[in-house]
Amino acid sequence: MTSGDWFDSLTEDRNPRTNDIHTLSTLALLEKVNDEDSTVPAAVRRALPDLSRLVEETVARIGNGGRVHYFGAGSSGRLGLLDAAELIPTFGVAEDLVVAHLAGGDAAMRRPKEGAEDEAALGVQDAAEVGPSDVAVGLTASGRTPYVEGALRHAVRAGAFTALVTSNPFAKLRDNCDVVICADTGPEVIAGSTRMKAGTAEKLILNSYSTAVMVRLGMTWSNLMINMRPTSAKLRQRIVRLLSQAAGTDVEQSAAALTAANGDVKVALVGLLTGVDVPVAASALDRSSGVIELAIRRLRTSPVQPGATHSPDA
Repeated sequence: MTSGDWFDSLTEDRNPRTNDIHTLSTLALLEKVNDEDSTVPAAVRRALPDLSRLVEETVARIGNGGRVHYFGAGSSGRLGLLDAAELIPTFGVAEDLVVAHLAGGDAAMRRPKEGAEDEAALGVQDAAEVGPSDVAVGLTASGRTPYVEGALRHAVRAGAFTALVTSNPFAKLRDNCDVVICADTGPEVIAGSTRMKAGTAEKLILNSYSTAVMVRLGMTWSNLMINMRPTSAKLRQRIVRLLSQAAGTDVEQSAAALTAANGDVKVALVGLLTGVDVPVAASALDRSSGVIELAIRRLRTSPVQPGATHSPDA
């Protein structure tokens, strides 16, 4: 193959290891699929240095008021939509912090809208809200989807930081981006079916990316989902248990602290760990940009005097 050709994508090639897949027993067929799947984590691992750069840039830009935008079509775009949606209940972030744009709109999540991915103008249109403080992430296994190309070109003009997540080392769109995260997963079990290895690689990359960003933004305490929203009875029980694990308190103490904090898990935890009341814990968090570790450090290095209603300045 010659780099730059339209068909230059390993994801479109036939896989010589699965040519006989139609002749195999069901178990042997599944083992063949599993053998191919087992190569994906190593491909993702090789892309981690570039992913690390994207995480650090994203954290800096969100800290300056920026947002993240995913752009994708088909399976790639649906995985972006899934990742963005799951961040809201898991980490309690605003619904517009990470925005997923799917070629054909949200309706294409359930019913594919054929041809939408070929419309670069749709990508430009969907990227209209991208600003200079934002991060735009193109999701395309082949690295040449016109919809994504249009979105990234507009994001570049807007001054945003741009990234490409792909499984094609010859990706046409790599030149449009500040960083390329390429998990070279090679030919699929079924030629061109990028919902398989390439999709698995993208899911791993997005999981790692968004999780790392949330941790760096202080949305967790240790490995606990401390910013999770208690939107159901099940989640409230999980949060009470989480508070008990984090603070070493019993269920009754944790539940009382959560109630006193009006459901604010971070305030409840800071109070349990430092012994301060709700207004002081809330003030310390406000002064620490919501990062629990910084709030606790502030309170422990400058203890609140008896009768004080606000946390001290560090």
